Amino acid sequence: MQVVTAFLYRERANVPFNDVSGNFSLTLVDVLDTLVVLDDPPGFQDAVKNVIDWVSFDVNTKPQVFETTIRVLGGLLSGHIFANEPGQPFYLPWYRGQLLNMAYDLGKRLLPAFATPTGLPYARINLRHGVPRGESLDTCTAGAGSLILEFATLSRLTGDERFEKVAYKAYFALWNRRSDLDLVSNTINIWTGLWTPPEVTGIGAGIDSFYEYALKWYILSGEVEFLDVWQEGYAAVMRYVRSLDGHSYRIVNPHTGDRLYTTIDSLSAFWPGLQVLGGDVANAIKSHLIYWNIWRRHSGLPEVWDAHVMQATSFQYPLRPEFIESTWYLYRATRDTFYLDIGERVLRDITIRAKVDCGLTGIKDLRTNARDDRMESFVLSETLKYLYLLFDEENRLNSDDSHYVFSTEGHILSLPKQALRPMSAARRRLRREESLQCPAYHPFQGFVPNGVVDGLMRGVGSRPDVDYARELTGLRPQPLDEHYWSPDGWCFLPEVEPFTYNFIMSPGGGVVPEDLNPGYQKLQLVAEGFLLQNITGIRAHVVSRLDGKGYDITKLGPHSVRTGQLVYVNDTALLLPEDGFRIPQIPDVRLRIFLDSMDPMLPARPGMVELNADFHVTAHTATFGADVTMARRPKSLAFGRPEGVRIRRDTSNSLGCRPFDQDFAGDAAFVWRGDCTFLEKLIYARDAGASGIIVVNTDDTPINPSAGSNEVAAAGELHDVALALLSHTAGKNIAAMLDASGLFGYGNVLFSIDSDGWSGQPKAEGDKYGDQGDHTPHVLYINGHPLLNTRLLI
Repeated sequence: MQVVTAFLYRERANVPFNDVSGNFSLTLVDVLDTLVVLDDPPGFQDAVKNVIDWVSFDVNTKPQVFETTIRVLGGLLSGHIFANEPGQPFYLPWYRGQLLNMAYDLGKRLLPAFATPTGLPYARINLRHGVPRGESLDTCTAGAGSLILEFATLSRLTGDERFEKVAYKAYFALWNRRSDLDLVSNTINIWTGLWTPPEVTGIGAGIDSFYEYALKWYILSGEVEFLDVWQEGYAAVMRYVRSLDGHSYRIVNPHTGDRLYTTIDSLSAFWPGLQVLGGDVANAIKSHLIYWNIWRRHSGLPEVWDAHVMQATSFQYPLRPEFIESTWYLYRATRDTFYLDIGERVLRDITIRAKVDCGLTGIKDLRTNARDDRMESFVLSETLKYLYLLFDEENRLNSDDSHYVFSTEGHILSLPKQALRPMSAARRRLRREESLQCPAYHPFQGFVPNGVVDGLMRGVGSRPDVDYARELTGLRPQPLDEHYWSPDGWCFLPEVEPFTYNFIMSPGGGVVPEDLNPGYQKLQLVAEGFLLQNITGIRAHVVSRLDGKGYDITKLGPHSVRTGQLVYVNDTALLLPEDGFRIPQIPDVRLRIFLDSMDPMLPARPGMVELNADFHVTAHTATFGADVTMARRPKSLAFGRPEGVRIRRDTSNSLGCRPFDQDFAGDAAFVWRGDCTFLEKLIYARDAGASGIIVVNTDDTPINPSAGSNEVAAAGELHDVALALLSHTAGKNIAAMLDASGLFGYGNVLFSIDSDGWSGQPKAEGDKYGDQGDHTPHVLYINGHPLLNTRLLI
């Protein structure tokens, strides 16, 4: 729509306006389910009648296949779903499937676009005459690969399988041409199937909705091959496209992962929302902060932003919805009012900058607020829809836990039960046990420099990486930002582990040739996953878990390991020392925390506090230092001996990152994580005469501290000292015990290690101080990384 000059008719010379309109009342169709979101049944009924009466696709125009599919076909299907479903406010008793018939007519007019050797569709088609002679053979990945939602839904609702088949073939024609890094390029020749140079990849324009439709079609239909594409594609993006700080996503070479460009386009702002839908809320928060700070700089989201020079290079803002969409997803996942504040700012900026008498106009230049005489249909079908949903807590869509999805144009699609296809018995046997769960979101808790949580649940605005994300965009601090600054002057420099790794395994860590086709003697399929009898030469592809607690193996040689499956490791070579490598130790041990003496009448005295004087906690061992398990511990090691070792702390050196001023004389040092490496903490404790060191983590994530072989060699003798890492919850309670011991004279706080290292006996009620006594299985570690879907049988 031309909302400034109020022209509603088609102008032959206005090419940009005609590009997607197609002369078929685009906005009227695109807005149908927006009236559902606005809870306007009378308006919805009128709009359906108008579409039936006035819209026809027998027109001599050549619109884009992709835009016509997502805007028009999707709008018709969504309108049909609501008009046809009894028991909800938008059911129309007089409706007889007219919108579905129109969608079917449009779908048949689009089918000739798929008549290519590769199955990839032409980018444009004439709705009356088909594909014109000499039509371009180039198309983008998103344009050819983002049709499965609408086309397959049309097939499921009409019974005509042609639409789903051509969209399925086009999608996998792209995915099967991915690089060895599991990345797809941006542009492809539909006739030859060759990627068009220069080959680039990212998450923005040209590729964006390809990933989106993999996940959403799986959610809508349950077709597991699309889940596989999503998981493999997401892991590849997070490994090669994500920046080293974890906040932004680059344009890279799909074959090498090398960075090519530093630009960020506005379409890529959909990515945080897709991450939420895929269960990765933690990374969604990080990526969303970049777009938020760009918005703050410009009171809008420029079409292209150069992260290297921290400046926009294209200042248009056609009121795109992607950033608002992601804000809505994050608010629904976190319920953090930080995102409502963002929505308020967005609404205010759009109202001030874009509102005109006939609607909302795009911004031609965010610097001058020069307006563009154009309102895209997605402003009504997406931008305002997501803004409304953000603030309408009572909207039925916000509490609908069915499998509905929003298409890339914001259309609400769902399938009736009879349209869903059960997984075949053969495929179910192939996938074995599979469990799909996302980690729950936990609000941020602040902590002071000594590592102690301050007890307050805080919003996203208080996260330590918020300032860093602002600095990445060159935005000067605002008065509101100062409210969240650390009173201790702390600044946070984020650093993330790679999202994926590839290893060729060997017992001693040496270089061995890859076994490309491991036989039954090495690798077997079992009921719950795989049994690995011999790890030598097996390539393992490992991917970070969304809960941040470790990694999972997702591929073993040529086999895919599905979510929820286990890899049992039964290779006895792992127990044999080789080339100086020591026998792997048990990754977790159980500590008994107790007092050496205590007057039983002391707690009854006035002013005394109740204290649990004997309890157990789980500790995570390090891959360096002495082996603390009782069966293999050196006789000279005092750390954790059965009679108990005193726990002491140096309050002037609470992090243990400099030489201690006191002599520990065989006691164990008690410090907090931070400021230096675990190995450095152990070295300082050893040099102060300690038998070892107990480190309290900054959260409750279980990790096993590790260090490089060169660092361990440079550290000197470590066979008589050991390190144990405690969860933050357990550490706080030991710290409270030390406080009470010093203040009330309860005696010395001691600890010992259970005689078998790990008791393995779960407690029905759990320990008072946070350990639930759950048995922690022994898992395989590669280069210090725990592979949590493995189980050691040796």
